[in-house]
Amino acid sequence: MEPYTLAIDTGTTNTRVFLLDRAGAVLAAAKAETGVRDTAVTGSTARLEAAVKRCLEEVLAAAGAQWDQVGQVLASGMITSNLGLCEIPHCTAPAGAADLAAHAVTRLVPGVCPVPITFFPGVKNAAEPVDAGHFEPMDIMRGEEAEALALLHEYPAGRPYLLVLPGSHMKFVFADAAGRLTGCLTTISGELLAAITTGTILADAVQRQFASPEGYDRELALAGWRTAKQTGLGRACFSGRILSQFGKQPPQAVASYLLGAVLQSDLAAIHGSGALHLEPGAEVIVAGKDPLRRAMADLLAAEGSFPKVHCYEPAPGAAPLAARGVLYLARAAARG
Repeated sequence: MEPYTLAIDTGTTNTRVFLLDRAGAVLAAAKAETGVRDTAVTGSTARLEAAVKRCLEEVLAAAGAQWDQVGQVLASGMITSNLGLCEIPHCTAPAGAADLAAHAVTRLVPGVCPVPITFFPGVKNAAEPVDAGHFEPMDIMRGEEAEALALLHEYPAGRPYLLVLPGSHMKFVFADAAGRLTGCLTTISGELLAAITTGTILADAVQRQFASPEGYDRELALAGWRTAKQTGLGRACFSGRILSQFGKQPPQAVASYLLGAVLQSDLAAIHGSGALHLEPGAEVIVAGKDPLRRAMADLLAAEGSFPKVHCYEPAPGAAPLAARGVLYLARAAARG
């Protein structure tokens, strides 16, 4: 029997573990609502260690597998931060798979599993030193680099791409024609949207609900984008209340409008930030889930700065990008 791979993806608040076969197919998955925030709060990695251990054992049990059938355990994300289980300094961009593999650390963590874990580092922008007069071009990622590398494998090589990874923190990663990650840019648009939706006067207009995949309205999202571009985010958001009270727009329409308004600042950052060094002719790949994925693709297409905008749709049953990314990194490490 071919050995299994265990892939660990730890973030700020959650940990996911996947059991993969040799082809990279997911045989079992587990999730714990534990991340490095728990380390920050408690001052100890005990909760994180216990959560990772529990998830590893859960996926093995689900597949009827034993530890002696595991060929490798791979980890990426915040688990390699100072709050994780194995701190590794960021690689400095530009960084490709070979660079990340060369800086991986394999370590036995007895409290977690009997097999050594290979930890892969994150990436930081080449923007040091950072001080009060020079800080905006700096950015960092842990975990998204694995997702980005996996995403690149889904599209033709030899051309530059802007990769969009939506979430609570929106991550934009630029990859050159050689497949190296040359820089990243992060915004808190997801968190801003959550705060506006649930913690402001607009909560009533959207009934404390985000735009749903079924309720997403492209035209209202574009209206939000245009309004924020013209009047700024604060004014654009209040205009959502006007749409509800006087325009009689339903909650999902207003939620779509607010989504476009908030994402406008992300588009401004793409072009105005020193964190990304865009190249002419670069295409865009938008990953994630709807409606964030659709909204970002719609806005980028409407803006017209990029020749093509792709919406990445994973194949049914495909392993998550994070799991596939660490598999690619492990293969790069094996090649030396």
